[in-house]
Amino acid sequence: MNNPEIKKTSIKGITKRQSISIDTANLINVEYFQPDKSLPLIVKPTVEGLNIAAWAKNNQQLIQTNLLKHGGILFRNFQVNGAAEFELFIQAIAGNLLEYSYRSTPRHHVSGKIYTSTEYPAEESIPLHNEMSYSCNWPMKICFHCVQPAKAGGQTPIADSRKVFQRIDPSIREKFQQKKVMYVRNYRQKLDLPWQDVFQTNSKIEVENYCRKNNIEYEWYEQDSLKTRQICQAVSTHPQTNEIVWFNQAHLFHISSLNPTVREGILAGFKEEDLPRNAYYGDGSPIETSVLDIIREIYQQEAITFPWQAGDVLLLDNMLTCHGRTPFIGSRKVLAGMAESLSNNN
Repeated sequence: MNNPEIKKTSIKGITKRQSISIDTANLINVEYFQPDKSLPLIVKPTVEGLNIAAWAKNNQQLIQTNLLKHGGILFRNFQVNGAAEFELFIQAIAGNLLEYSYRSTPRHHVSGKIYTSTEYPAEESIPLHNEMSYSCNWPMKICFHCVQPAKAGGQTPIADSRKVFQRIDPSIREKFQQKKVMYVRNYRQKLDLPWQDVFQTNSKIEVENYCRKNNIEYEWYEQDSLKTRQICQAVSTHPQTNEIVWFNQAHLFHISSLNPTVREGILAGFKEEDLPRNAYYGDGSPIETSVLDIIREIYQQEAITFPWQAGDVLLLDNMLTCHGRTPFIGSRKVLAGMAESLSNNN
């Protein structure tokens, strides 16, 4: 297919060691996985060995225009030489990368500001979500690089956050918009993430300073444990497109997100206020499980899944598009990087 926004741009590309100047329409092809779905836009080079970072540096506006239109772009068959070059690609289109602080999932640092994707067990699913939407600060861009696809499964489903918002019953939306979402977390050793990993420091003073700066209530209690409460947005408006998106992680943090066996075990060992994580309406009242089940079903219905290929790079507008992970078999290595911080502290 031809994309009018892409056809108008002339660029410089690199194939192997030779610099060339060529019209974009001849250097890349664009297509969709499904004719009726424009997410993600797939961009493929028409010449062998086109370096993704060099190409992106010369096509920043093209990428940004199509990212805002489609919400996500999959770059396939480009030359990507390791984590460092993946980081250069993100820098080319979004500037300096962000550190993964105030964490909610386990990851490992790879190099620079590139991390592994969430390291939950292979048999578990990661529900669709917008990165760090449980916070009042989040990245506008998140990017994934598939180094090694799983033997089976391990896809990264994505969905349009605008459509998710539109499909939720107006009465549910209005209640969340008015009350917002309160996230309650208890950080202990050997259960979920300890506060040292979440805040990336061993200093209680640094944790307290971060909490005060970000309107997070905090409380230290026995055996070096920490409880935090934070009220954040349930929906948000994209700063460039002015579109309203569903933007929270109530369905992930709420105790009902756990499978029944794990949930029963945790509830048998802890009072509700001491659970590792949970979500409430912003006024502290309980969120109905039935409401969250409806929201989860909408996410599933909107999910778009594609198979990873080694070398793929997936760029998402983190507000327009949510992402997740399916269970998998075999080794899987997907890297992640984030950029362009946005703050919603009120």
